[in-house]
Amino acid sequence: MTPLILIAILAVQAPGQDPGLSLPERVEIVRTEYGVPHILADDLEAMGFALGWVQSEDYGDQIALGMVKARGTYARYVGRDSIGGDFVAREGHAIAVATFHQLARETRDVYRGFAEGVNEYIRQHPDHFPDWLVPDFTGIDAHANDVQTWSRGDAATFVRGQTRRSAEVLPSSWQAALEQEAAVDPARDGSNAWALDGSRTSSGKAILLRNPHLSWDAGYYEAHVRVTGVLDFYGDFRVGGAFGIIGGFNEHLGWATTNNSPRYSQIYALDRHPDLPTLPMLGGVPVPVEERSISADWVDAAGERGVETEVTRWTPYGPIIHETDDRFFVLKDPRHGEFRRGEQFLRMMQTTDLDTWLSVMRTRAHPSSNFTYADAAGNIALYYNARIPALPHAVTGDTAAIAVLPGDIWSELVPWEALPLYVNPPGGYVQQANDTPDYINLNVRLDRDTVAPNLPEPRLRLRSQLSLDLIHNAPAMTLEEVLALKHSPRMPAAERMLDELLAAVVASDDRADLEEGRRVLAAWDRTAEARSRGGVLFTRWLAAYEDVADTLVFREEWTPERPLETPTGVGAPGKAVAALRFAVEDMRTEGVPLDVAWGEVHRVVRGDVDEAVSGCDGSLGCFRTLSFTETGDGRWAANRGDAWVLAVEFGDRPRGYSVLAYGQSRAEGSPHHDDQAAMFARQEFKTIAWDDDAIAARAIRRYRPGMGTASGSDEPPPDPSPKPHPPTRTP
Repeated sequence: MTPLILIAILAVQAPGQDPGLSLPERVEIVRTEYGVPHILADDLEAMGFALGWVQSEDYGDQIALGMVKARGTYARYVGRDSIGGDFVAREGHAIAVATFHQLARETRDVYRGFAEGVNEYIRQHPDHFPDWLVPDFTGIDAHANDVQTWSRGDAATFVRGQTRRSAEVLPSSWQAALEQEAAVDPARDGSNAWALDGSRTSSGKAILLRNPHLSWDAGYYEAHVRVTGVLDFYGDFRVGGAFGIIGGFNEHLGWATTNNSPRYSQIYALDRHPDLPTLPMLGGVPVPVEERSISADWVDAAGERGVETEVTRWTPYGPIIHETDDRFFVLKDPRHGEFRRGEQFLRMMQTTDLDTWLSVMRTRAHPSSNFTYADAAGNIALYYNARIPALPHAVTGDTAAIAVLPGDIWSELVPWEALPLYVNPPGGYVQQANDTPDYINLNVRLDRDTVAPNLPEPRLRLRSQLSLDLIHNAPAMTLEEVLALKHSPRMPAAERMLDELLAAVVASDDRADLEEGRRVLAAWDRTAEARSRGGVLFTRWLAAYEDVADTLVFREEWTPERPLETPTGVGAPGKAVAALRFAVEDMRTEGVPLDVAWGEVHRVVRGDVDEAVSGCDGSLGCFRTLSFTETGDGRWAANRGDAWVLAVEFGDRPRGYSVLAYGQSRAEGSPHHDDQAAMFARQEFKTIAWDDDAIAARAIRRYRPGMGTASGSDEPPPDPSPKPHPPTRTP
């Protein structure tokens, strides 16, 4: 090797990298109790390598298959049914190819390392993967997971509203987008978050609570990454990518995310040009249109092959999604082409103070979440993050805006300052439970005249009301007391409706037939606590009432004039009594006692665990949010809701607790598949191992990925791990 070539190689070497060491030699993984990986890396590329490796260890082929999907080549191996997702992914992957070089070198290093970690795991464990899967992923493939494109779901919703066109006749990629959106239930999914400053805590230190609740196959993944002199971060690295960091903390600060729901896309109606009817016009001038085609190939189980193409006509403002005799409808989405999501998260992980963290937030590359914040300096904050357009016209809702001149179409994002930001508000708390930013803190109501007009209309559902009720007047609390409060089993829907239901039963002709049910409900404590009796009957009644009345009818619906007292009451007493009769009859037919304990029916069932659990559906207002699926034996198993719960107190060093309801590993044979499930059901937590001493004391396995452990094996130990540190139960 000539000196000139050596200089060229060293010039692109990232700081901290030793060109003589391989990626596995530059990182050590320490698994502590419950399988949590602590990644101790010399540089960011090695950190990414280890993340790709440990996720593959715990989730098998899911990571690699996700990267195949991100390339847009999944149908090539599994069949035509997947081609709609491939069309979407190929567009995103093309953006990833075009933008990868624009990312900072540090970000590219993590992506490259992650891809190579997945590759190396496949090479060393080929039996865990389909024969057709080749370990040739690149940093661009990893980057593609963080690229955003225009919303085909928004396009499909608009077109179906205009034409009554069924989903089946929409383009394949639009159908795939609708299916993906249908997997998220806005009434049930989301998250809760609290941040309390020192005036609200016993220690005088700020506390952050993160409590997400999505489907239990969403892939929350607890991990700790450390690169000396670069970053030290503990959080959720969502399975499938290098930067699924939607909550966590470093030595100085932390954040939690909650879903927001602004309208991003804007649809415009442009007149056809009278002389060039294939083109729209603005200001009497034809708008240029180009055709963009995406082709994807597929093969089915019988070996039949095919190639399909989707063609979209594009204007400089966005795709044409619909046409009529006199107009074109163009969708403009502020998310399309945004590629810096991973880079934003990497910078956030490295921040050390509020001002720097807020400056990074201005990137707005992760538009779907609000961010709740706390730090060691005692600050708390909540930023209603959104990547929404600054509209030059009135908000149009589900309809299109008429565009006559180019200036009628938005061209800039809403200014960062026009989005709600709460920093150290009076009362010492902020909270978010997936509702609008009007009620983050009851001491400071949002002035709508000071923020963007196209934020969602004010809304405060029962879960958010309970969140506020729990902390607004709470005394100063320890970290453990915060966790206990978070597990409140209260069911606000019952608190608001049960008295009027009972009164309707007493006043009805069916009182004698319903007396047992009335007595059970009257004696019930109106909670979803596992030992509580009456909640099963109430939820059966509520479902029947909603069915009989066609919707959930309160006597007084929610109103911003009484945001914390409404909705309330029973709006259709006669139908409510009929619904109770149906619920009682159904339970008797099924042989379920009317006073059955909540936890006898509602369970955590995973692996060898079958435990009673407290908590209920978010639509009932529960802050301890859980949804359930039938088990086939008359019981219901939790399948979405509270999942990775984190609470951390910031001081000289962070102190925290966590629990991952469904365990660190997808593999049913792993000791970490179900070793947190019973703990979760019992409202217990593991203490987070943050510093070197705690990590060493709780280590159950140390290894370099792909190079084996001290015993010479890189496979997880065949026997269950040593007895974990006793979990902490909230008081």
